[in-house]
Amino acid sequence: MEELLHIVLNTIVAYAILLFEFVGVFVIIIACLKGIVDYIKKSPDIRLNLAKGMAMGLEFKLGSEILRTVAVREFREILIVASIISLRALLTFLIHWEIKNEEQEKKNI
Repeated sequence: MEELLHIVLNTIVAYAILLFEFVGVFVIIIACLKGIVDYIKKSPDIRLNLAKGMAMGLEFKLGSEILRTVAVREFREILIVASIISLRALLTFLIHWEIKNEEQEKKNI
């Protein structure tokens, strides 16, 4: 019974990881396409909108990495996943910092 639950959990986690990865990539692609359109239209909010889209996409990708920790079995895998989570968290932090600065700049203008 325990083995069956383990298989079910791993299957659910694997599909959830795929879903989160797909949604994250999709959100980033849509944000980039919107950024191209905003660039062509010379929109003043291009950087802010692009950063927000990228941040949202990275949040989904970060969620998939956190889920990936459920299926980790070896210490080496833990280190790899932890490194990926750290890098994505750092990128998310930097993008949110950029968003905050852009919004502050907009208020000062």
